Amino acid sequence: MPRADFYLIAKPRFLEAPLLLVCELARKASDSGKPLLILAASTQQAEALDELLWEFDPDAYVAHQIAGTDEDDDLTPVLIAAPDTDAPMRPLVLNLRDDAVAGAFERVLEVVPADTSAREPLRARWKQYKDRGFEVQKFDM
Repeated sequence: MPRADFYLIAKPRFLEAPLLLVCELARKASDSGKPLLILAASTQQAEALDELLWEFDPDAYVAHQIAGTDEDDDLTPVLIAAPDTDAPMRPLVLNLRDDAVAGAFERVLEVVPADTSAREPLRARWKQYKDRGFEVQKFDM
């Protein structure tokens, strides 16, 4: 059964820099050996994430790249896709976009903003995944 995990931003360091949580989740995926596709909300976000993945932890190396910039997309453990890039699904998908992810995958990770007014679309998304038969879980981060 596919899973949808919702990560609610709560800790001060993630409140200040929500993309740090994305980096932590990318590191966990990389450590697990499962290929991860990050669906960025914009080209600017994809580029910011690409940069942050190099810098967020001096002791961590998360092999990654922006989809379509190199022929090694298939081999890169963490692939960041801007909205205008067509990247194939992977077992793990981290969704930063406005809509629920369609397609075949084992698990989707959704980052929930700390701002309560921004959470309404994610409540709808929770229901969409549940209606599609996903096992849905929430984690406070």
